[in-house]
Amino acid sequence: MNQTPTVAPGTEQRVVVITGAASGIGFATAELFRDLGDVVYGLDVNATVPEGVAYVECNVGSKASVDAAIARCAEHGRIDVLANVAGIVQFGRFEQITEEEYDRVQAVDLKGPFLLMQAAMPHLKACTGNIVNVSSVAGNVAQPYATAYAAAKGGLTQLTKALALELSPDNIRVNAICPGTVDTPIVSHVASIFPPDLDARVSDRLLMMLPGRAISPAEIGSAIVYLASKDARMITGSVLAFDGGMS
Repeated sequence: MNQTPTVAPGTEQRVVVITGAASGIGFATAELFRDLGDVVYGLDVNATVPEGVAYVECNVGSKASVDAAIARCAEHGRIDVLANVAGIVQFGRFEQITEEEYDRVQAVDLKGPFLLMQAAMPHLKACTGNIVNVSSVAGNVAQPYATAYAAAKGGLTQLTKALALELSPDNIRVNAICPGTVDTPIVSHVASIFPPDLDARVSDRLLMMLPGRAISPAEIGSAIVYLASKDARMITGSVLAFDGGMS
C-alpha cells in the first residue's frame, strides 16, 4: 500500500490527494476517485484507507508532517486535485470549551487545510490543479453549541473564497462544500453528547429541512468529484451548501 503508485503515460489519470481518507467522507471520496482510474493518495493518522489508495501518514495540524506527506504525494511532479476533508467536530456549551479543545479544532479544521494548500501549491501550479475544501453548514450560518467549530469552519469558508480570488490568474480553482448532517461516526458521537437542557428554539437550527435519511458520505464525495472535474471548469470561489436547507 505504501509503494509508489504508477501514473500511466499518455492517459488522463490525475494525481489526487485526499485528507481524512481513513473514514467517513474522505474514505468515500477516495473510493470514487480511485474508481475513476486516478492515482489517489489518502492522508490520515490511521491507515484504514480504501484498497487501491496509497496511504500516507499525516497529522494535518503539524507543518512538518504535512510537508513530508506532500513531498511523498508529489513524487510524480504534480498534484491535480487536493481535497481537504479531514476534520473534527466540537459540541457543547461555550463556557465549557477548554483551551486544548479549542486549539485542536482550529489545528485540524482550519490550520490543516491552510498548511496543505500552502505545501501543495507549487505542485498544483505545475499542472493547473484545483482544490476542494470540506467546510460545514457551520461555516455558512451561525450554529449554536459549536462555537469553536463554527469559528474554524467559518475561517475555512472565507479562506476558500480569498484564495480562489488570489489564484484565479493562475487558473487554479478553489471551492468548498458545506455539508449538513452526514451519516458518519463523528456525527453520531456528537448526537450522543448533546446537553440535556438544549433550548429547543436554538437547537431546531441544527435540523435539516428536507425529509429523509442523513446525507451519505458518498453523496458529499460525488460533489467533490464534480467540483474537481473539467465539467466545473468555470466554478471557483463557490461555497456549495449541501445541507438539506439548514442554511
